[in-house]
Amino acid sequence: MNLYQFPIDQTVLSGAFMDYKILVVEDQKEIRDVITGYLKKEGFLFKTAENGFKALDYFSSETFHLVVLDVMMPGIDGFEVLQEIRNLSDIPVILLTARAEESDRLKGFDIGADDYVVKPFSPRELIRRIHAIFKRTYKEAEGNLIKVGEFTLDLEGMRLAKNGEAISITSTEFQLLHAFMTHVDAVLTRDQLIQLAFGDTYEGYDRNIDSHIKRLRQKIETDPKNPTYLQTKYGAGYIFEGGEV
Repeated sequence: MNLYQFPIDQTVLSGAFMDYKILVVEDQKEIRDVITGYLKKEGFLFKTAENGFKALDYFSSETFHLVVLDVMMPGIDGFEVLQEIRNLSDIPVILLTARAEESDRLKGFDIGADDYVVKPFSPRELIRRIHAIFKRTYKEAEGNLIKVGEFTLDLEGMRLAKNGEAISITSTEFQLLHAFMTHVDAVLTRDQLIQLAFGDTYEGYDRNIDSHIKRLRQKIETDPKNPTYLQTKYGAGYIFEGGEV
């Protein structure tokens, strides 16, 4: 059976986030219809766009909480759309693609994707990934701050500041920083970072962590190629030494 033709499963996760609005960007109507069928069952609000230009028009005029974005589209591809979105917002983005090459996945994460789903995929899996991202991104926060050296992480607002100056970060970067800033001066392997930041909900590749670390360095380091805070311990993992400043 074609994975896109599964009947809607009545046991899929309940609509705990029914007030959240999702933008689905996919040029193939069959796939759009299946995705939106599952979103409707879950109680999500959603809007669809069949190309990148229309998606950006919608994004600039409406509020969304997550974007499901196809990579291979005519006119303007998903990578270009993602780049434009990242110029405006840190909203979670899940990329869809028929290309499974590692270079494509890493390119998406380098630009700022939060997750990556390879076609053909199970719609139930996509829904579970959406729920996992919503739980990480929009969960009820503790309403306090973590301060390490020059850095302050606002758990309620999911915001980062360095010496009082705000630094824009994605939800995935927030989760990783939370793991680092609660384990200062500890060497963390990729597997440990995945467990601390995402728990059992993470379904990506462990090498994707490297792309997120690279983007974090570009945001928090004065010289990302010679990092002061977020350092690599070759053969072991990563260490956050923000407390040494």
